[in-house]
Amino acid sequence: MSTQDQHGRKRPAARIPRFRAPRLATTGGFVAALALTAALATPLAPAAQQARADDGKKVLTVAVAQSVDSLSPFLATRLVSTSILRLTYEYLTNYDPKDAHAVPGLATEWKPSADKLTWTYKIRSDATWSDGEKVTAEDAAWTFNKMMTDANAATANGSFVTNFKKVTAPSPTELVIELDKPQATMTSLDVPIVPKHVWEKVGDFSKFNNDKDFPVVGSGPYILKDYEPDSYVRLEANKKFWRGAPEFDELVFKYYKDGDAAVAALQKGEVSFVSNLTPAQADSLEGQDDIKVNDAPGRRFLALAVNPGARAKDGERFGDGHESLLDQRVRQALFLAVDRETLIDKVYQGHAVEGEGYIPPRYSTYYWKPSADQKLAHDPAEAARLLDEAGYQKNSEGKRVGKDGKPITYRVLCHATDPNDKAIGQYLKEWWGELGIGMDLQCLDNVSDPWLAGTYDLAFDGWSVSPDPESVLFLHTCDALPATPEDTGATDNFICDKKYDDLYTRQHAEYDPAKRADLVKQAVSRLYDTGYMNVMAYPNAVEAYRTDQIASITTMPEGAGNIYGQDGYWSWWSATPADSGGSSDGGGSAGVITGVVVGVVLLAGVGGFLAMRRRATAEDRE
Repeated sequence: MSTQDQHGRKRPAARIPRFRAPRLATTGGFVAALALTAALATPLAPAAQQARADDGKKVLTVAVAQSVDSLSPFLATRLVSTSILRLTYEYLTNYDPKDAHAVPGLATEWKPSADKLTWTYKIRSDATWSDGEKVTAEDAAWTFNKMMTDANAATANGSFVTNFKKVTAPSPTELVIELDKPQATMTSLDVPIVPKHVWEKVGDFSKFNNDKDFPVVGSGPYILKDYEPDSYVRLEANKKFWRGAPEFDELVFKYYKDGDAAVAALQKGEVSFVSNLTPAQADSLEGQDDIKVNDAPGRRFLALAVNPGARAKDGERFGDGHESLLDQRVRQALFLAVDRETLIDKVYQGHAVEGEGYIPPRYSTYYWKPSADQKLAHDPAEAARLLDEAGYQKNSEGKRVGKDGKPITYRVLCHATDPNDKAIGQYLKEWWGELGIGMDLQCLDNVSDPWLAGTYDLAFDGWSVSPDPESVLFLHTCDALPATPEDTGATDNFICDKKYDDLYTRQHAEYDPAKRADLVKQAVSRLYDTGYMNVMAYPNAVEAYRTDQIASITTMPEGAGNIYGQDGYWSWWSATPADSGGSSDGGGSAGVITGVVVGVVLLAGVGGFLAMRRRATAEDRE
């Protein structure tokens, strides 16, 4: 993986944890409703009659609700960016779409030494870069060594190489990685391998976004051909791809800030695919001709993250988080006031399951549930008791007051274009209000600045979790903190807990699958008990595509899984054009920019609170 941050918090030259993909936003308001109603009332031209690219290519257009943070595989952490780079660059290994076990990527086989401190990978001889050069073990060695020696190159995926002692390429088809100590992630190194002959010319990796010279040289199923910030990314099928070329000639990721506009574009055949649908949007698409809705267990979670007192590795504190949140009893009281069943029923309308631990139930190996006496179930009376015990009493007006004698009002960061965050925020405001606690729901386009500065109290948080949970677990270690307040680390919300760190370190080095799974669950349990993060829901992957444009496409898992944001490139690589010849309008930059019919789509950058934050030192890291 990479873990993918859904909330796209961003700071220049910083690392963003990749975290879950933001849901397509819909205001749900009167204006949006009118726009959608108008779109539904307009006769739709059959998708097969929609304009193709001028040269007749088969184009698959994907509507996305997240803007690209970077096209550099060393910096990118938002889900949309890492998904694009998955298509552009191969990794050493991939995840099988059926059960997510490790399968060959650039490496055809791998073997550890008896002491597990040396791993040897055989690099395939049939892979080429899109410029015709051969892919060799030296490319992989250079990629890892660059991350080991340049902190800026370690921005997005540095946690994978912190334990590497030495990386060499004894031959064009042999890669050798020596470790300081055993590392359980050696078959899931989610690091894009780049061409040495191109990237060795790059100077400052913190400033190079890989978005000026096209086509971008890669080895994946698609070649990055064109990019317009906050608008679109265009890719072309790589005819030299070792696994076989995709059947769609072009793949376009087109940015929509407004979810209703994206749905309308799908109905008109202007895009082939839309993800992160709200329940209302999914219901409106169910049963429509030539549209299939996919509703499957997702790989992400939605949580509330507490500002535990922003701090750096040097010990210096910064930010202005409310002092009361340093008390574990207060944090737990807030979460005891949350009625998750109501959120699942009223906000998600059944398109989610109740949140518990940090790993979604989709990953049964690592999935953890709190015991009955450990669970912070809905209990307002107990919440009030804990607040009283912590010394935060109500005044004559029924308001809880802090140590300074002032009524407590928490600032809660939320994403301005996410209707679910806003809806949940209103419930929290009501529930906390009953406890005597106020809330200032701060829904912003850019949540990055206050988040990274520590000038917030709580925030909506969430990540897309990969089959191996290493990356999301790392985000809460002390090592992920920024070096100084002026720097940015990989941390999600400044957690630093020695007991958690010990469990993280032990699972990282444990090769026995059962023992490692137990350690991961213990770490998740510890994270739950500290109360710095509380998972409220595991949203389903609710998405839709046009069957007259896409005849078949692989979900992950294949039985019942997601299409967008997979652990791999299986969906877009496997997609088969419909026999009708239907194609979304992917021709020309102008077509991509102006293809939206409903309303005016504002192409301003989205800080993607529901994605990963760009870190200068994220999971999105999804």
